Amino acid sequence: MTVLPLLMILAVLAAAGFVLGRQRALALAGGEPRTLHSLPAYYGWYTAIMAFVPAFIALIVWLLIQPFYVERAALPHLPTSVQQDDTARQLAMTDVRRIAAGLDAAAAQGKLTESQIAAMDAPTPELDAALKDVRVALVSSATAEGLAGAKAYRSSLATVSVVRTVVIGLIALGGLAWALKVIAPDFWARNRVEKVVLRLLMLASLIAILTTVGIIWSLLSESFNFFSQYPIGDFFFGLTWNPKFGGGSELGFIPLFWGTIYITIIALLVAVPLGLFAAIYLAEYASKRTRAWVKPMIEVIAGIPTVVYGLFALITVGPFLRDFFAAPMGFGNSAASVMTAGIVIGLLNIPFISSLSDDIINAVPQSLRDGAFGLGSTKSETIRQVVLPAALPGIAGAILMGASRAIGETMIVVMGAGAAAKLSLNPFEAMTTMTVKIVGQLTGDTDFNSPETLVAFALGMTLFVITLLLNVMAVWIVRKYREQYE
Repeated sequence: MTVLPLLMILAVLAAAGFVLGRQRALALAGGEPRTLHSLPAYYGWYTAIMAFVPAFIALIVWLLIQPFYVERAALPHLPTSVQQDDTARQLAMTDVRRIAAGLDAAAAQGKLTESQIAAMDAPTPELDAALKDVRVALVSSATAEGLAGAKAYRSSLATVSVVRTVVIGLIALGGLAWALKVIAPDFWARNRVEKVVLRLLMLASLIAILTTVGIIWSLLSESFNFFSQYPIGDFFFGLTWNPKFGGGSELGFIPLFWGTIYITIIALLVAVPLGLFAAIYLAEYASKRTRAWVKPMIEVIAGIPTVVYGLFALITVGPFLRDFFAAPMGFGNSAASVMTAGIVIGLLNIPFISSLSDDIINAVPQSLRDGAFGLGSTKSETIRQVVLPAALPGIAGAILMGASRAIGETMIVVMGAGAAAKLSLNPFEAMTTMTVKIVGQLTGDTDFNSPETLVAFALGMTLFVITLLLNVMAVWIVRKYREQYE
């Protein structure tokens, strides 16, 4: 049984537990809910939780451990040289899992019978045709060992699935029976349910923290691997980016860093004035009716996929800048440029800066405005000399967070700025950023352990540190300079 039907069974048992737990509590109270410690629904929720949560946790743990056991059944069928090489083993197991999934699909659709699969000792044209019918390609490198591993993988997975269903079902039934047994009129069901909810909330926070730790660990481990093969000084201070997968690469970080910062600066020059002026208008000048339709229209921009912005940069903004500015002024004839990507990323960031700034400006107490008006200040003077200074820390934080978002943009840069890693002050030349090269170095059939591939993790770690510092700076500015009003 797959995981989804098993989850549905657990959900049904939980629903049944809610009904049974509530009815048992009422029965023990003799139909008088006032004699119960908690409301009848809490007894039902406690029973439902005991039927679902322990079994669900056991299922998660099982799914985390299961791949190690299942793959152990397939490994003995692979060549010894493959078993001893980590990269070769990972690639071989990928093929094993794919072929096993294809055999499952072929058997389910009647393309192959289980007896036919069991009788196959090596890849055959019949197997190739059956897998193609279920949209699984049998690669030319598939061997008898790979097929044998796939068959062992299927057999082990089927056995594990049956055992998993039985064990998880017994845990759910055991939890349900235990909850019904302990229910009594003086049982503190509400307190138990609230403790479970509190622990679930804590677990959600822990998952977020562990996710961050996992991201940092994955970047750090591969970055250390990269720097063990490539000089750290040449990476951080090199002025040339010229990867060669045959060896002799020059992986200087400076050109990518310059392109990233250059595009980000142009994006902020577009987004900050437009976003801030829009926020001031909406917060201070616009009527409620105007604000009700203008603000949602601005925020719609944030919901547009970045690939659409990339197409807009490629088809509209880039050719416009080339034909009306770059070419007539002698700056170049390329539609892909730093200016193109910067302007479009700036447009993308307008609703982000506008919405945050709008909320921050609205948080300034009205009493400050009234005091300024009482002293004879005009509307514009009040905004310039009272409202904006009071909201400035929050606005600065919004700008820094917008910069972090601009630094991490990829798709718009790919389509709007090109892929040339170079140092230049001409904003109408094609350049690239760290995010684009991260994608480029991890794309294609390359040796994962080579410096040309591992450099993507070093770039990712550097990008992570830069954006982290910007976010920390934004939080620090907001906390240090924000005004406290009573």
